[in-house]
Amino acid sequence: MPFKRQKSNISPHYHDTRTLLRKYRDVMWNLEVSDLDLQEEFKAEYGLSTDALFVDNEVNKGGNRLENYARALERSKRMMQIIDTAIDLMRRKHKKGEFYYWILYYAYLSPQQCENAGAILQSLETKGISISLRTYYVHRDEAIEVLSSILWGYTSQDCEKITNLLTPD
Repeated sequence: MPFKRQKSNISPHYHDTRTLLRKYRDVMWNLEVSDLDLQEEFKAEYGLSTDALFVDNEVNKGGNRLENYARALERSKRMMQIIDTAIDLMRRKHKKGEFYYWILYYAYLSPQQCENAGAILQSLETKGISISLRTYYVHRDEAIEVLSSILWGYTSQDCEKITNLLTPD
């Protein structure tokens, strides 16, 4: 009898760390550009920096378009900080953390995307990491698995605390 995979009620995208990493570079770029655009618009309209929005917690919850955009941008930055913190934790605490970090860095995190896997291997060699293409793919998958366990391995109680950090009071 063939094996039937059970359907899960959890979205397949919920724990898709590989997709998250593939989008990391673009999200960081978009956040940087959006932040600069917002600062210019906010300065032109109010004569203030966007930091003024977050100093006073009594800001009108409804807010205008720029204030809502600033809050959304701040939430996105906090989400990226969670990812960066997980990456840093892996790098500092996992027994292969430094090794895994550099693999993920050149594959997904660096500001400039490497052209192909060969270019990633060359970049790794500059860090003293000399591995074959096949070994690279094996270790890349291991690194993603380790990062995934850090990102999604929280208990539901811990997740609630993190989620509360992402949402305004």
